[in-house]
Amino acid sequence: MTLYIGVDFHPHQQTVSYCRSEEGEVYQASLAHNVEQVRRFYKQLPKAVVGVEASCTAQWFEQMLVELGHELKVGNPTSIRARARSRHKSDRRDADLILELLVKDEFPAIWRRSVQGQSVLEQLRFRHHLVKLRTQVCNRLQALAHAAGLPKKGIQTKRARVALMEVNFTETQSFERDQLFELLDDLNARIKEVEQWLEAKATGDAKVELLLTHKGVGLLSALAVVHTLGDINRFPSSKEAVAYTGLDPLEQSSAGKVRYGSISKAGSSVLRHLLGQAMHVAARYDGQLKTFYQRLATRRTKSIAKVATTRKLLIRLFIMLRDEIDYTEFKRRGSTVGMPAQSHGLQ
Repeated sequence: MTLYIGVDFHPHQQTVSYCRSEEGEVYQASLAHNVEQVRRFYKQLPKAVVGVEASCTAQWFEQMLVELGHELKVGNPTSIRARARSRHKSDRRDADLILELLVKDEFPAIWRRSVQGQSVLEQLRFRHHLVKLRTQVCNRLQALAHAAGLPKKGIQTKRARVALMEVNFTETQSFERDQLFELLDDLNARIKEVEQWLEAKATGDAKVELLLTHKGVGLLSALAVVHTLGDINRFPSSKEAVAYTGLDPLEQSSAGKVRYGSISKAGSSVLRHLLGQAMHVAARYDGQLKTFYQRLATRRTKSIAKVATTRKLLIRLFIMLRDEIDYTEFKRRGSTVGMPAQSHGLQ
């Protein structure tokens, strides 16, 4: 006897529809998110298949279901809504729809990454947030330096710090300067601590070590690619992987005219940011990437060239992961396709 539960999940409450496949009778309940009350409700039920939409993060709910022995399926919200037979929408109707798809074995479940992968991505996002805060602090310190007439220089250098500390500011400006430097030191320490945690997670990871062989790809970029893409075999080709990360250009074609606009930005913004930084370094040492960037920058614009080169770098990393090859082997295979790379001056 299988118990199916359709859940319309919200941050502070959930609507539940459930039935036993043999009986066919549907029961409903509305639960406020008191953790103990929700636990008691699911604990009284036999082992069940629970379906929810991928609309919000609810780690406590997922962990609770695992502890109670229930199976959780997370579905694509767009695909679920497309199966609705009515334009009317309510919590009860949404829960009933999820239940119906579970019973018919038509629930559009999505791939879900591992707990370790999710933890790594959370730390990468946290580091990204800390770096943005550090940039804001540096910008404010730079504004103080400009107000004092100091020459432009990296505000985090020792010389710039000494020069700014020697300026005869007003009482309020001196207080702000001292507080900002203390905040800057604290942020640097916290960012370093997060990076040490990420380095520990990368140690012994064969996929990360594989990507690190590509010139310009650092630890953070490799971790972001590996744990964002996850199971590389779920992508039929690099085209789907590019679309998953939001680096695919949006097509706006009509009446036989083909037009491509800006990228979709549908994926992880942190991954795109890290790949963009890695691209700048990779293009310095990889002749093919450098030539590709320079050609596009001349014909189009630098911003378009940067995005296109970042996309090409991601495709390279995808192929390396899919075929389990390092950078040297990737270059060797590329030089055997068509004319030798030496004839184009790309080695």
